[in-house]
Amino acid sequence: MPEPGPSRTVARLIADALYAAGVRHAFTVPGESFLGLLDVLGEAGIRVVAARHEGGAGFMAGAYGHLTGRPAALLVTRAVGAGNASIAIHTAYADSAPLFVLVGQVPLAFRGREAFQEVDQVTTFGGLAKWAAEPRDPEAVVEAVQAAVRQALGGRPGPVLLALAEDLLDQPAPAGATVDLTLPAPAPPATDAVRAVVELLATAERPAILAGAGVLRAGASAELARFAELLDVPVIASWRRGDVLDNEHPLYLGMTGYWAPSTVLPRLEAADALLVLGSRLSDPTTFGYRIPRAGQRWAHFDLDPTRPSSSLEPAELAIAADAGAFLRAAIDRVERDGGLDPWHLEARRANNAADRQAWEAATVIDRVEWEGLGVHPGRIVATLQRVLPQDAILTTDAGNFAGWAARGFRFRQPGTMLGPTSGAMGYAVPAAVAAAVAHPDRTVVAMAGDGGLGMTMAELETGVREGLRFVVLCFDNQRYGTIRMWQERRGRGQGVATELGPIDFAGVARALGAGGIRVESEDEFEPVLREALASDRPVVIHLVLDRRWVSVNTTPESAGAAWT
Repeated sequence: MPEPGPSRTVARLIADALYAAGVRHAFTVPGESFLGLLDVLGEAGIRVVAARHEGGAGFMAGAYGHLTGRPAALLVTRAVGAGNASIAIHTAYADSAPLFVLVGQVPLAFRGREAFQEVDQVTTFGGLAKWAAEPRDPEAVVEAVQAAVRQALGGRPGPVLLALAEDLLDQPAPAGATVDLTLPAPAPPATDAVRAVVELLATAERPAILAGAGVLRAGASAELARFAELLDVPVIASWRRGDVLDNEHPLYLGMTGYWAPSTVLPRLEAADALLVLGSRLSDPTTFGYRIPRAGQRWAHFDLDPTRPSSSLEPAELAIAADAGAFLRAAIDRVERDGGLDPWHLEARRANNAADRQAWEAATVIDRVEWEGLGVHPGRIVATLQRVLPQDAILTTDAGNFAGWAARGFRFRQPGTMLGPTSGAMGYAVPAAVAAAVAHPDRTVVAMAGDGGLGMTMAELETGVREGLRFVVLCFDNQRYGTIRMWQERRGRGQGVATELGPIDFAGVARALGAGGIRVESEDEFEPVLREALASDRPVVIHLVLDRRWVSVNTTPESAGAAWT
């Protein structure tokens, strides 16, 4: 951070503090209420990316934080801008993504007088964030920024919101003011707790590890693999964290949540010992809070190992610890004490091999005998698996189309999957922009349904303007497919408000300066995909689907039949 100077403004103090906290990118739709801050971000070393909508900008910022582990900044204007961004704040909180949300506010003298676009930002939007504040003078700004950094980056990361009056930003910063950005280091896991967990897993008949974003955030996927190998314990990924372990590893048994293969929940329920590592126990991850089941022995190591529901079986151990620190200590413990006895090891390996074989059989998505109209979504995903490099980043929108990738795509490296655990539509394209900004040398592919793409496809122009490269796959069945699925499950099947009209998505992409290609059969897809991957700009591949494709659990012929 530059040395404090007598001419430094409050805005520059904030910008310098953000840079010192690791912010290198800010995403925004500009507004007059924060021009003082916008003017100095570049001087502080922060690159500004202008989006077409505050929701898109927020998705970009949150996805950037989740993918890199480094915080981004989101700048939006008072009331209307913050309202548009609220979906992204909620998503960043659900994803435990570090994010600084800086919201312009009306001038100090206008506050509380129902000024133009005035709302209480902290009360209205702050509840979506991990923490929020509205400092009213320069001294309070110093304290608020300091607290914001600790809240965003300390413990379980998340979005923090600062409401900043536009005239406050141009005031002089307090003379000699510095922002203390020191973060308290998480306490190392206690030796006896590590020993207890190792013994819990080692002495069980069919143990399992449920691993989530905390492992990714700690950069500990290799350590997770090593620990699992030492005790021959299979690993199941929490929802939309399928990149936590190489999916080709023989101890990987799939991902929980919506569209999980039929083997995942039974295997979790069968575990007589469960380690939850770096994961919050959300509704999708636990299959509606069915895991941990009654009577199940389990331990929870996470930065915030709180129980989200009183219906969960209490953990034997719930330790606030970094997943990487735990894994290193646990590996050391097992290597020092020795692994399983040969008889125990042989029995466990036989069980694990059978479980892996069952999971592989349950994740085949491209062999359905169907030759109808449009593309087969499972075969599209199988082609992606064959063509994309192992370090390709796949972003997925909310929607049933994502079930084919969730079930059938094999993630080979950490940091290759981006999907909103909030279930927010419109995420995939902004997330692809963020991924391409963070890793311009890597392949980025976004998967979106026609419903989700229709919400944020204007951000294609952002990608064009920023000179980015990524491919967007639009799975178009002219429906809000997930909701249509629920209508079918209710037995009504009327399609109220879920039937959509046609959009020429390839044409829209071309109008926005991107490439656009329409594909009507999977035979056409591979050469088109290879052409798009070689392009120097964003490309949309418009995949035409039979309208009856609404779920990975059905085919058009079985639509309306019993759901699995």
